[in-house]
Amino acid sequence: MDQQHDLVRSAARRTKRRRALLAVLLSASIATLGAGAMSLAQFTDSKASTGSWSTGTIVLGVSPSTVFTASGIFPGASGSQDVTVSNTGTGAMRYSLTTSATNADTKNLKSVVLLTVSPGTCASPGASLYSGAVASAAFGDPTQGVQGGERVLAAAGSETLCFAWSLPLATGNAYQGAATTATFTFDAEQTANNP
Repeated sequence: MDQQHDLVRSAARRTKRRRALLAVLLSASIATLGAGAMSLAQFTDSKASTGSWSTGTIVLGVSPSTVFTASGIFPGASGSQDVTVSNTGTGAMRYSLTTSATNADTKNLKSVVLLTVSPGTCASPGASLYSGAVASAAFGDPTQGVQGGERVLAAAGSETLCFAWSLPLATGNAYQGAATTATFTFDAEQTANNP
């Protein structure tokens, strides 16, 4: 009977141990599930911020597009024309002038016709920016960056230049029937971030 009693006690102890182990495992499982559930329950927030960019412009304008048409001229003749240079862009610009001239008849009239370019109107010109043969008319430099002699125009600004030409009275017979055409090229670039 003692033996049977020991067997029953032993079985009861095993059952208690199993129940205790089961209780520990069940508690650990619940704790793990609870921790997982708590980690999913967080307050969060999110906001967006945007950036926007647009570029400025420099828009060079020259008026009139044909500065001179002088034909049948003789030594001693002269003429002038106001030329308006404008910047209809949103940023300041600086500009320069270069000239190319034809010599198709090889008489070289392009080196004999004189040209003076001055700021202001022809009725009231300022100090000349250029004075010499029409073929070499220039001020400033179209190379990028600040160059000596360039003109600066603010955004939406303009200025008038006087182009005045003359054929010297001393021009000889070798130039009878001669012709040349000059092309005045204005080049502009931004002033901002462009030293």
